[in-house]
Amino acid sequence: MSLTRNILAVALAALTYAGAAQAADPAKKEIVFGATAGPYSDQIKLGIKPILEKQGYTVKIVEFNDYVQPNFALAQGALDANAFQHVVYLKNFAAKNKLELSELVKVPTAPIAIYSKKYKSVDAAPDGVSVALPNDPTNQARALVVLQDLGWVKLREGYDPLQASEKDVAVNVKKIKLIPLEAAQLPRSLEDTDYSFVNGNFALASGLKLTSALALEKTTPTYQNLVAVRTADLNKPYVKDIAAAYASREFLDVTEKSFAGFVKTDYQQKLEAAR
Repeated sequence: MSLTRNILAVALAALTYAGAAQAADPAKKEIVFGATAGPYSDQIKLGIKPILEKQGYTVKIVEFNDYVQPNFALAQGALDANAFQHVVYLKNFAAKNKLELSELVKVPTAPIAIYSKKYKSVDAAPDGVSVALPNDPTNQARALVVLQDLGWVKLREGYDPLQASEKDVAVNVKKIKLIPLEAAQLPRSLEDTDYSFVNGNFALASGLKLTSALALEKTTPTYQNLVAVRTADLNKPYVKDIAAAYASREFLDVTEKSFAGFVKTDYQQKLEAAR
Protein backbone atom coordinates (compact mmCIF):
# COMPACT_ATOMS: atom_id res chain seq x y z
CA MET A 1 0.00 0.00 0.00
CA SER A 2 1.36 3.45 -0.93
CA LEU A 3 1.98 6.21 1.60
CA THR A 4 -0.85 8.24 0.03
CA ARG A 5 -3.28 5.38 0.55
CA ASN A 6 -1.96 4.88 4.08
CA ILE A 7 -2.61 8.53 4.89
CA LEU A 8 -6.11 8.30 3.40
CA ALA A 9 -6.84 5.20 5.48
CA VAL A 10 -5.62 6.95 8.61
CA ALA A 11 -7.75 10.00 7.84
CA LEU A 12 -10.87 7.90 7.28
CA ALA A 13 -10.28 6.00 10.52
CA ALA A 14 -9.78 9.28 12.37
CA LEU A 15 -13.14 10.51 11.09
CA THR A 16 -14.72 7.25 12.23
CA TYR A 17 -13.17 7.68 15.66
CA ALA A 18 -14.29 11.30 15.88
CA GLY A 19 -17.86 10.28 15.09
CA ALA A 20 -17.75 7.46 17.62
CA ALA A 21 -16.49 9.85 20.29
CA GLN A 22 -19.66 11.93 20.16
CA ALA A 23 -21.73 9.50 22.20
CA ALA A 24 -21.60 6.05 23.71
CA ASP A 25 -23.71 3.16 22.53
CA PRO A 26 -27.06 3.96 24.22
CA ALA A 27 -27.67 0.25 24.77
CA LYS A 28 -24.38 -0.24 26.58
CA LYS A 29 -23.39 1.85 29.60
CA GLU A 30 -20.59 -0.26 31.09
CA ILE A 31 -17.73 -2.08 29.38
CA VAL A 32 -15.93 -4.76 31.40
CA PHE A 33 -12.42 -5.66 30.20
CA GLY A 34 -10.43 -8.67 31.33
CA ALA A 35 -6.63 -8.62 31.14
CA THR A 36 -3.62 -10.24 32.72
CA ALA A 37 -2.07 -8.06 35.42
CA GLY A 38 0.67 -5.86 34.02
CA PRO A 39 1.06 -4.03 30.71
CA TYR A 40 -2.14 -5.13 28.95
CA SER A 41 -4.24 -4.12 31.93
CA ASP A 42 -2.22 -0.89 32.14
CA GLN A 43 -2.81 -0.16 28.45
CA ILE A 44 -6.54 -0.23 29.08
CA LYS A 45 -6.22 1.81 32.26
CA LEU A 46 -3.96 4.50 30.84
CA GLY A 47 -5.01 4.62 27.21
CA ILE A 48 -8.35 3.00 26.43
CA LYS A 49 -10.44 3.72 29.53
CA PRO A 50 -10.02 7.53 29.29
CA ILE A 51 -11.07 7.50 25.63
CA LEU A 52 -14.16 5.40 26.24
CA GLU A 53 -15.16 7.34 29.36
CA LYS A 54 -15.09 10.55 27.33
CA GLN A 55 -17.75 8.92 25.18
CA GLY A 56 -19.94 8.23 28.22
CA TYR A 57 -19.05 4.62 29.05
CA THR A 58 -18.16 3.34 32.48
CA VAL A 59 -15.11 1.09 32.13
CA LYS A 60 -14.19 -1.67 34.57
CA ILE A 61 -11.00 -3.75 34.41
CA VAL A 62 -10.79 -7.28 35.86
CA GLU A 63 -7.25 -8.65 36.22
CA PHE A 64 -6.31 -12.33 35.88
CA ASN A 65 -3.11 -14.22 36.65
CA ASP A 66 -3.55 -17.05 34.16
CA TYR A 67 -4.31 -17.65 30.46
CA VAL A 68 -7.41 -19.79 31.01
CA GLN A 69 -10.07 -17.91 32.94
CA PRO A 70 -10.21 -14.71 30.81
CA ASN A 71 -11.62 -16.58 27.80
CA PHE A 72 -14.15 -18.53 29.83
CA ALA A 73 -15.25 -15.33 31.56
CA LEU A 74 -15.65 -13.62 28.18
CA ALA A 75 -17.63 -16.48 26.65
CA GLN A 76 -19.91 -16.64 29.70
CA GLY A 77 -20.67 -12.91 29.57
CA ALA A 78 -18.81 -11.79 32.70
CA LEU A 79 -16.52 -9.75 30.42
CA ASP A 80 -17.21 -7.73 27.29
CA ALA A 81 -13.65 -8.01 25.95
CA ASN A 82 -10.26 -9.32 27.02
CA ALA A 83 -6.65 -8.48 26.18
CA PHE A 84 -3.89 -11.00 26.96
CA GLN A 85 -3.40 -13.49 24.10
CA HIS A 86 -2.28 -13.81 20.50
CA VAL A 87 -4.39 -15.21 17.66
CA VAL A 88 -2.83 -18.69 17.66
CA TYR A 89 -3.65 -19.18 21.34
CA LEU A 90 -7.16 -17.73 20.88
CA LYS A 91 -8.03 -20.01 17.96
CA ASN A 92 -6.65 -23.13 19.64
CA PHE A 93 -8.33 -22.39 22.97
CA ALA A 94 -11.67 -21.48 21.39
CA ALA A 95 -11.70 -24.59 19.20
CA LYS A 96 -10.72 -26.91 22.05
CA ASN A 97 -13.35 -25.50 24.40
CA LYS A 98 -16.05 -24.78 21.78
CA LEU A 99 -16.13 -21.03 22.51
CA GLU A 100 -17.44 -18.48 20.00
CA LEU A 101 -14.72 -15.85 20.40
CA SER A 102 -13.05 -13.67 17.76
CA GLU A 103 -10.16 -11.25 17.36
CA LEU A 104 -11.18 -7.59 17.31
CA VAL A 105 -7.91 -5.67 17.02
CA LYS A 106 -4.19 -6.15 17.69
CA VAL A 107 -2.54 -4.33 20.62
CA PRO A 108 1.07 -3.18 21.27
CA THR A 109 2.90 -6.28 22.44
CA ALA A 110 5.88 -7.03 24.65
CA PRO A 111 7.90 -9.88 23.09
CA ILE A 112 8.73 -13.10 24.88
CA ALA A 113 12.29 -12.87 26.19
CA ILE A 114 14.98 -14.88 27.92
CA TYR A 115 16.38 -13.72 31.29
CA SER A 116 18.96 -14.96 33.77
CA LYS A 117 20.11 -14.09 37.27
CA LYS A 118 23.19 -16.29 36.91
CA TYR A 119 24.60 -15.25 33.53
CA LYS A 120 25.07 -11.85 31.92
CA SER A 121 24.59 -13.02 28.34
CA VAL A 122 23.39 -15.96 26.31
CA ASP A 123 26.93 -16.31 24.96
CA ALA A 124 28.16 -17.08 28.48
CA ALA A 125 25.99 -20.18 28.80
CA PRO A 126 27.96 -23.43 29.22
CA ASP A 127 26.58 -26.74 28.02
CA GLY A 128 23.95 -28.35 30.23
CA VAL A 129 22.20 -25.22 31.53
CA SER A 130 18.58 -25.41 32.68
CA VAL A 131 16.06 -23.37 30.69
CA ALA A 132 12.48 -22.77 31.82
CA LEU A 133 9.91 -22.09 29.11
CA PRO A 134 6.11 -21.85 28.86
CA ASN A 135 4.20 -25.14 28.96
CA ASP A 136 1.29 -24.00 26.76
CA PRO A 137 1.83 -25.13 23.15
CA THR A 138 1.90 -21.80 21.28
CA ASN A 139 4.19 -19.97 23.70
CA GLN A 140 6.47 -22.98 24.04
CA ALA A 141 6.83 -22.93 20.26
CA ARG A 142 7.91 -19.29 20.41
CA ALA A 143 10.60 -20.11 22.97
CA LEU A 144 11.89 -23.07 20.98
CA VAL A 145 12.22 -20.94 17.84
CA VAL A 146 14.32 -18.44 19.84
CA LEU A 147 16.48 -21.30 21.16
CA GLN A 148 17.07 -22.41 17.59
CA ASP A 149 17.98 -18.86 16.59
CA LEU A 150 20.51 -18.85 19.44
CA GLY A 151 21.99 -22.12 18.18
CA TRP A 152 21.17 -23.99 21.38
CA VAL A 153 18.90 -26.54 19.66
CA LYS A 154 18.09 -27.66 16.13
CA LEU A 155 14.45 -28.35 15.36
CA ARG A 156 13.48 -31.15 13.01
CA GLU A 157 13.12 -30.38 9.32
CA GLY A 158 9.61 -29.22 8.44
CA TYR A 159 8.64 -28.27 12.00
CA ASP A 160 5.62 -26.00 12.48
CA PRO A 161 6.86 -22.70 14.03
CA LEU A 162 3.40 -22.12 15.50
CA GLN A 163 3.13 -25.51 17.23
CA ALA A 164 6.68 -26.70 17.80
CA SER A 165 7.19 -28.72 20.98
CA GLU A 166 9.99 -30.54 22.76
CA LYS A 167 9.30 -33.47 20.42
CA ASP A 168 10.50 -31.31 17.53
CA VAL A 169 13.99 -30.88 19.02
CA ALA A 170 16.13 -32.94 16.64
CA VAL A 171 19.50 -31.97 18.13
CA ASN A 172 20.04 -30.57 21.62
CA VAL A 173 23.24 -28.75 20.64
CA LYS A 174 24.10 -27.39 24.11
CA LYS A 175 22.56 -30.32 26.01
CA ILE A 176 20.21 -27.92 27.80
CA LYS A 177 17.60 -29.12 30.27
CA LEU A 178 14.15 -27.82 29.27
CA ILE A 179 11.74 -27.15 32.13
CA PRO A 180 8.15 -26.43 31.00
CA LEU A 181 6.18 -24.29 33.47
CA GLU A 182 2.96 -22.31 33.55
CA ALA A 183 3.65 -18.86 32.11
CA ALA A 184 2.78 -17.05 35.35
CA GLN A 185 5.43 -19.06 37.22
CA LEU A 186 8.30 -18.20 34.88
CA PRO A 187 9.48 -14.97 36.57
CA ARG A 188 9.87 -16.82 39.89
CA SER A 189 11.68 -19.69 38.18
CA LEU A 190 14.71 -17.41 37.71
CA GLU A 191 15.71 -18.21 41.28
CA ASP A 192 16.11 -21.89 40.44
CA THR A 193 17.05 -22.05 36.75
CA ASP A 194 19.99 -20.84 34.72
CA TYR A 195 17.77 -19.15 32.12
CA SER A 196 14.03 -18.59 31.85
CA PHE A 197 11.80 -17.46 29.04
CA VAL A 198 9.17 -15.01 30.31
CA ASN A 199 6.16 -13.69 28.41
CA GLY A 200 6.24 -9.91 28.17
CA ASN A 201 3.20 -9.24 30.34
CA PHE A 202 4.42 -11.43 33.20
CA ALA A 203 7.95 -10.08 32.88
CA LEU A 204 6.86 -6.47 33.26
CA ALA A 205 4.32 -7.28 35.98
CA SER A 206 7.10 -8.90 38.02
CA GLY A 207 9.48 -5.95 37.63
CA LEU A 208 11.64 -7.34 34.83
CA LYS A 209 12.50 -4.90 32.05
CA LEU A 210 12.66 -5.58 28.35
CA THR A 211 15.99 -3.78 28.35
CA SER A 212 17.42 -6.34 30.78
CA ALA A 213 16.45 -9.32 28.63
CA LEU A 214 19.36 -11.31 27.21
CA ALA A 215 17.47 -12.12 23.99
CA LEU A 216 14.12 -11.10 22.50
CA GLU A 217 12.00 -12.91 19.96
CA LYS A 218 11.39 -11.31 16.58
CA THR A 219 7.68 -10.70 17.15
CA THR A 220 5.51 -11.14 14.05
CA PRO A 221 1.83 -10.15 13.71
CA THR A 222 0.98 -13.79 14.44
CA TYR A 223 2.29 -13.37 17.98
CA GLN A 224 1.04 -9.86 18.63
CA ASN A 225 -1.54 -9.80 21.39
CA LEU A 226 -5.11 -8.82 20.65
CA VAL A 227 -8.47 -7.79 22.03
CA ALA A 228 -10.98 -10.65 21.86
CA VAL A 229 -14.75 -10.36 21.99
CA ARG A 230 -17.68 -12.72 21.59
CA THR A 231 -18.17 -13.40 17.90
CA ALA A 232 -21.84 -12.44 18.14
CA ASP A 233 -20.86 -8.96 19.39
CA LEU A 234 -18.38 -8.06 16.63
CA ASN A 235 -20.69 -5.56 14.92
CA LYS A 236 -22.14 -3.96 18.06
CA PRO A 237 -21.51 -0.21 18.43
CA TYR A 238 -19.60 -0.50 21.72
CA VAL A 239 -17.25 -3.07 20.18
CA LYS A 240 -16.56 -0.71 17.28
CA ASP A 241 -15.85 2.01 19.84
CA ILE A 242 -13.29 -0.23 21.53
CA ALA A 243 -11.59 -0.90 18.19
CA ALA A 244 -11.55 2.82 17.34
CA ALA A 245 -9.98 3.66 20.71
CA TYR A 246 -7.11 1.22 20.09
CA ALA A 247 -6.65 2.67 16.60
CA SER A 248 -6.57 6.29 17.77
CA ARG A 249 -3.69 8.73 17.77
CA GLU A 250 -4.41 9.34 21.46
CA PHE A 251 -3.65 5.70 22.26
CA LEU A 252 -0.53 5.82 20.07
CA ASP A 253 0.73 8.72 22.21
CA VAL A 254 0.14 6.66 25.37
CA THR A 255 1.96 3.69 23.81
CA GLU A 256 5.02 5.79 22.98
CA LYS A 257 5.11 7.37 26.43
CA SER A 258 4.38 4.41 28.69
CA PHE A 259 5.12 1.26 26.67
CA ALA A 260 8.47 1.92 25.01
CA GLY A 261 9.98 -1.17 23.43
CA PHE A 262 6.62 -2.77 22.68
CA VAL A 263 5.97 -3.97 19.15
CA LYS A 264 3.46 -1.52 17.69
CA THR A 265 0.48 -2.63 15.63
CA ASP A 266 0.42 -2.16 11.87
CA TYR A 267 -2.15 0.57 12.30
CA GLN A 268 0.01 2.47 14.79
CA GLN A 269 2.94 2.25 12.39
CA LYS A 270 0.74 3.80 9.69
CA LEU A 271 -0.24 6.60 12.04
CA GLU A 272 3.44 7.28 12.68
CA ALA A 273 4.21 7.33 8.96
CA ALA A 274 1.39 9.81 8.34
CA ARG A 275 2.77 12.37 10.81
